[in-house]
Amino acid sequence: MVTRAGVPQHDVDVCVIGAGVIGLAVAAAVSGRRSVAVLERHPAYGRENSSHNSGVIHAGIYYPPGWWKTSLCVEGNRLLYAWAEKHAVRVRRLGKLVAAFDEDEVAALETLAQAAAANGVPELRMMDGHEVRALEPGVPAVRALHSGSSGVVDQMGLMRSYVEVARAGGAHFAFQHTVTGIRRSGGGFLVAGAGPDNGTFQLAAGVLVNAAGLGAERMGALAGYDPDGGPAHPAFRQYVNKGRYYDIVDRTKAAGISRLVYPLPHEGREGLGVHLTLDIDGGLHLGPDAEWLDEGAALDFRAADDRREVFLEAARRYLPRLEAGDLQPGQVGYRPKLSGPGQPPRDFLIFGDRGYVHLGGIESPGLTASLAIARRVAALVGGGTSPEAGAAPIV
Repeated sequence: MVTRAGVPQHDVDVCVIGAGVIGLAVAAAVSGRRSVAVLERHPAYGRENSSHNSGVIHAGIYYPPGWWKTSLCVEGNRLLYAWAEKHAVRVRRLGKLVAAFDEDEVAALETLAQAAAANGVPELRMMDGHEVRALEPGVPAVRALHSGSSGVVDQMGLMRSYVEVARAGGAHFAFQHTVTGIRRSGGGFLVAGAGPDNGTFQLAAGVLVNAAGLGAERMGALAGYDPDGGPAHPAFRQYVNKGRYYDIVDRTKAAGISRLVYPLPHEGREGLGVHLTLDIDGGLHLGPDAEWLDEGAALDFRAADDRREVFLEAARRYLPRLEAGDLQPGQVGYRPKLSGPGQPPRDFLIFGDRGYVHLGGIESPGLTASLAIARRVAALVGGGTSPEAGAAPIV
């Protein structure tokens, strides 16, 4: 570390670990005001969960008041549509139906609608069965909550736009750079690791942003923090939950579907349940399901055809005419969760400590919230507007 007049000199002001949608959004938000380097172990950006999801733009319907998942999703929804328009990212404001398929579910649906409205979710409207069938004739719901601000985005195009803005602001991207060591040094951090062609690297940074997604726990531990928490920091141990999709290949069985269709969430069920989504190109998908993985289990993004009947049974609530041959295995993704099997759900984790920013458990609705999360991080590192309550600038 070189110093001049007692002031630490770093290679960059901000080092971001991870080039998924969150790390890229942070780089775009901070670059131009601070010098930024993004370290990514894969050969390109978005190679893990950011490219293995539905691309759904969520509205913020499902989460408790006061949670980051609620406020950042509502804010991020608005920011994402505006960003997409400005940067020519393909986006479709489809709308979504959260459906009750029998009368026993109606009371819970109304409770969900009231809570979402209280949390500031815009463009919500309860519909009876006749109104639902006028929009989606093939969906046999008795009532539904319509979310007008839900939609889908080209997630690769979104990430590409973040990269372009970050690079225009001077950010440097180092792909195939795996972080193996982190220590505090000279008022900042010395980040070490393995580069391409068996090379090694060291990078001195004033601020370190851990946006490593599935690897956030490991990076936090490398930085000297206990994943189970300590006197000055919260617990950030992560658990991995696998989600599979199936694609509907016979569109004649789903003719006319033009919106996202979700079941009513049920207590005790992991995730939101198997739902019906359209992608930016009009493809129709079912999923994801939810399966807990053992600690240290290998992540395999290849599709396997071992849940066809389970998906078919769930899908027939929306599309009764579907048959097994109408489905084929789709993509696979992995959720980094801060709560394990049988534990109550937890919110996103955003904390800062003396130049270190940790972003943990950033699962859905992380993509929707990416710009709002990036705003908070920019505030934490001194490159943006004042942070919200509960997020103080790091010192």
